[in-house]
Order: sequence, then C-alpha cells, then structure tokens
Amino acid sequence: MIDLKTMLLLEFATTTFMAIAWFLVWAVWRQIYELKVIAAGFVAIAVGLFLFLQRGPDASLVRIVMDNMVIKLGLVLWADGLARFLGQPRFLGISLLCLLAQLVIWTLAVTFVPADLSVRIHASTAFTVIMMSLMIRTLYRDRTQPGFLRWIMIGLLAEYSAASLFQSLLVFLKPATVANWVLSDINAWYFFQGHMFIVGFFFCLIFMVGMRLSMDLRDRNAALAREVSLRRQLEEDLSASLEGEKTARQEQRQLMRMVSHEFRTPLAAIRYASDMLALMLDRPQEAVAKRLRGIDEAVSRMTMLIDRFLSSERHEEGVLKIESVNLPALAEDVQRHFDHSGLGNRLLFLNIARVSDYWADVEMLRTMIVNLIDNALKYSPDDSRVEIAMTTRADRIVIEVADRGIGIPERDLSQIGSRFYRASNTGGTGGSGLGLHTCRQLVGYHMGRLELRARNGGGTRASVFLPRPGLKMEETETMREMEPV
Repeated sequence: MIDLKTMLLLEFATTTFMAIAWFLVWAVWRQIYELKVIAAGFVAIAVGLFLFLQRGPDASLVRIVMDNMVIKLGLVLWADGLARFLGQPRFLGISLLCLLAQLVIWTLAVTFVPADLSVRIHASTAFTVIMMSLMIRTLYRDRTQPGFLRWIMIGLLAEYSAASLFQSLLVFLKPATVANWVLSDINAWYFFQGHMFIVGFFFCLIFMVGMRLSMDLRDRNAALAREVSLRRQLEEDLSASLEGEKTARQEQRQLMRMVSHEFRTPLAAIRYASDMLALMLDRPQEAVAKRLRGIDEAVSRMTMLIDRFLSSERHEEGVLKIESVNLPALAEDVQRHFDHSGLGNRLLFLNIARVSDYWADVEMLRTMIVNLIDNALKYSPDDSRVEIAMTTRADRIVIEVADRGIGIPERDLSQIGSRFYRASNTGGTGGSGLGLHTCRQLVGYHMGRLELRARNGGGTRASVFLPRPGLKMEETETMREMEPV
C-alpha cells in the first residue's frame, strides 16, 4: 500500500525541484516573463505540501484552511501563467472568485462540521474542475503550439479532473473512507495520481517553452533574412545611385572644362577688342566710353562667375595650386580686376601686411576677395567706397571688406551664405545667392572661417580668418588622398 506521508514527501520534493527549474528557465529567457507566474505556481504548491507535512493531528482551523488555500493559489497561478504564455484571455476574476468561495466554504466547514471532511473534499473537487476547465479552454483556443502537444496537455488536465470527480464520488458513496484525520488509502492513491499529473504538466510546459523558443528563433531568422535582403537591395540601390552620381559629376566636370575653354576664349577676345577700341579712339564720346566700360564690366562679371564655379571644381578634383602668398601683390591683382570694370576708384585699401609664411591657392583667395568686394559694391551707393584690409593677428591672417551699404537684417544673418539664399532687403538688386556661398566654400578649403556682422554707422563688415601657415604641401597631399574617387 502507498503511505500518504511518503507520497506527500515525494510530491513536495518533486514540486520543489520543478519550482527551482522554472525559475532557472525564467532567469535564462527573461523575455518570456510568463514563466515567472508559472514558477510562482509551483512554489505555492510546494509550500502547501510542506505545510501539510508539518501539520499534526490537532491542527488549528487557520492551519487547515491556510495549507489548502496555498495549494489552490498555485492552481490559480498555473491557470493565469498558462493563459499569459499562450496569449489567451486570463479569466483572473473567475479564478480569484473561486479562490474566495473556497476560503469561505472551508472556513465554515472546519468551524461548524470539523469531523465531516466530505464537504471540504467536494469543495476542492469543484475548485479543481473549474481551474482545469479554464486551462483546457485556454489550450483549445490556442493556435501557437502544435496540435498534438495541446491535446496531450488537454488530456492530462481532463484526466486529473476526472480523478478528482471520481474521488468525490467515492467519498459521497462511502463516507467511511474519510472518517479519520489521516486520509485513507484511496486518498493516498489520489495524491499519487496528482503527483503524476504534476510531472506530466511540468514536461508538457517544458515542451511548450521549447516550441515557443523554436518559433521565436524561426521568426527572428525570417526577420533577419528579410532585413538582409532589404539591406542588400538598399546597397544595390545605393551603388546604382552612387554610380549615377559619379556619372553626373563627371558630366558636370566636363561641362566646367567646356565652360573654361569655350567661354574664356571669346571673353578674352571681347576684352581685347574693347581695349583696342579704347586705344584707337583718341578721345571717345562719353556715350562710347560708357559703352566700353559696360562691356568691360560685363566681361569681368562673366569671368568672375566662371571663376566661382571653377574654384570649387578644382578643389573637388584635388588640383589645388599651393604657393606662398604675397598679400600686396594679391591686393594689386584685385585692384586691376575692378579697374577693368571701371569700379576700381571705389576701392580703398587701408592696410596690407607683408607675410612670407602663408601658403594657399592664390587664385582661390583672389576669387574669394573679389566676390566679397563685388557683393559690397553691389549693395552700396555708387558714391560710397569699399574698404579692404589684409592684416595679421597672432597666428592668423585677417582679410576684411567693409561697406556702407544696406547691411544684413539680424534675422537673415544665420542663413546668409547658404546656397541661393538672399537677404530679405535685397529688393530688386540682381543676384543669384551664390557669391557668399562660394566665399564660405573657398574659406573652408583653407580651414578658415567667414564672419559677417553689422558695421557701426551702417553697412556690413565681412571678416575672413585664415590660420597660418595655411596649406603646406604635405597637407595638400592629405587633402587629395581624402577626395572621393
């Protein structure tokens, strides 16, 4: 015969090990947070069985009720954890209501009919059948687990419900089986099949967790495969886009070379013809002289526009021409440029420093200074002069261009220098918004910075700060290596 206390001890030890195992499983796969609830159910049942083992023949009402309620709390946690794990409705309200009813019935039974154990057994059977039914319904509605595994677990739960009903029926037909505080052999067999149920329930849950992890891994692999495919497609699209960009840039460079070759030649011829006319006409009429100056001005502007684009193109191709900068010679070159257009008389060079330890692309610097001066002349009255200074401060060269023009509104200062952006007060004055943008680019190529600020008394002061010693030959080689192929 099976001894009841031995059966309880075996079931307590088994349930305790299972609770530990579930906590270890949850510790490894914390993303399956529902395992914690199931593990808590095993702990509650193990604690209840331990209390059963410690209970003597003269147990108090509190002990009798509490021992059974702890076990039944474990069933509630199982049902709730299984529903959470499978993503099904939890029915926690029904479970807690049944638990409360169980507490009331057991308390009343122990208080008023302590010798009649049948009431408590029938109440426990009803509670067990309800909990098993809730778990069966959860498994029946689930479609995430394999069908055979769900039906095995449904059969296990149904068998335990049937065993509980059978025990309750035997107690009803033969009350003598519960006449003693130490339950009779039929109850020992009931605990034995309960033990088998717990073992089967444990292994079914283990297999379900394994299937869940396997499906998660499969879904992640599928998602990873989709992401790899998407990334590969994006990489191909990017490669095609880069190839298109490379082709477009090559075409742009070819256009720039064409502009340099095809436009400069007729411009030089026009300027030469204009100069020859000025020489041939000893004292030309004012109207003729004005037209000749207009031709020179138009040629100068066209040449400057070409220089703006070609300077950026030369930097992108890594063909900077680095040489020692002679600031006085650079100032004279700038003066000659505006003399050709009849605007040289409006320039006032205040201070030109002499330096011998600064290296840069002189043509780029010339284009940058011409752009700043041209911008100052364009937005200043015809009778005002533009002041230019080229000085040194500590380890920097400072080039300043100051005018008495319309100035730059405060709200536009942060945007000035962006491509195609023009200040809000430029009105009908012609312009493309590329002059200051080109200046910032050319200054940036020389690792300097351009500042624009209002001038006391009206106008704008543009200050260019260039660090010394500038672009030495080894730095130029590094810049060329960094250029994209």
